[in-house]
Amino acid sequence: MRIAAGIEYCGAGFSGWQSQEQGRNVQDCLEAALASVADYPVKVHCAGRTDAGVHAMQQVVHFDTRAEREPHAWVLGGNVSLPRDVRILWACTVEDSFHARFSATGRQYRYLILNRIAAAAVYNGLVTWECRHLDVARMQEAARCLLGEHDFSAFRAVACQAKSPVREVRQLEVRRHGDLIIIDVRANAFLYHMVRNIAGVLMAIGVGKEPVTWTRQVLESRNRTAGGITAPADGLYLVDIEYPAAFGLPKQAVSQWLLHHAGAGCGMDRDLTV
Repeated sequence: MRIAAGIEYCGAGFSGWQSQEQGRNVQDCLEAALASVADYPVKVHCAGRTDAGVHAMQQVVHFDTRAEREPHAWVLGGNVSLPRDVRILWACTVEDSFHARFSATGRQYRYLILNRIAAAAVYNGLVTWECRHLDVARMQEAARCLLGEHDFSAFRAVACQAKSPVREVRQLEVRRHGDLIIIDVRANAFLYHMVRNIAGVLMAIGVGKEPVTWTRQVLESRNRTAGGITAPADGLYLVDIEYPAAFGLPKQAVSQWLLHHAGAGCGMDRDLTV
């Protein structure tokens, strides 16, 4: 039988999602916890691999098992064995055609920037810090040209292995909530470092280092070297994965809470809304 599950984790203490020989990673922690429930090894497949330091409010995984357990047993039993910075939010049986990565029709990331003179103490590692004032109006205007389907070669890392650089950005919004700048990006899929490279370009424009038209110049160059720095991983959160309703995943029970309350990540600001 195939099980799908929603996973939340704080990436500050991990070398990324993917299992690797060196460094603590989310995949190994999750597989070990699920194996303790199944009583034999479990291999999980995720919707999208996150890098070192990147957080997830809703990562989605699937795994195949012959162990018959109630959904709550995977959640409660798995969480008992997980470290405090990883949690299983829900689990459900899905049809064998479901694939956490290939069945997804869209993904949403949120990038958080603490924009004040002092860096974060309590939320160190959970937000990106910029001491210079960011002009949100300039950033939002600069972001508009990225909406729609484009060749995002200039916004992907050199190590990106995607066969095509074309992606469809369906939403890109920048707004301020006190000292916090929120960048929401929704697309059919993302390239390696795409969101962090978009954030880096918008931040350069926000501080006045580059003109508003620079985003289009970078996009049309299709050249990564034209795009400036890659923004730090600290402020990046995977917040939603979209799937066809036919799979029956508990989207309303999970994603609606995330979209209305998880904006500042790890409990930072429960009043922030999309």
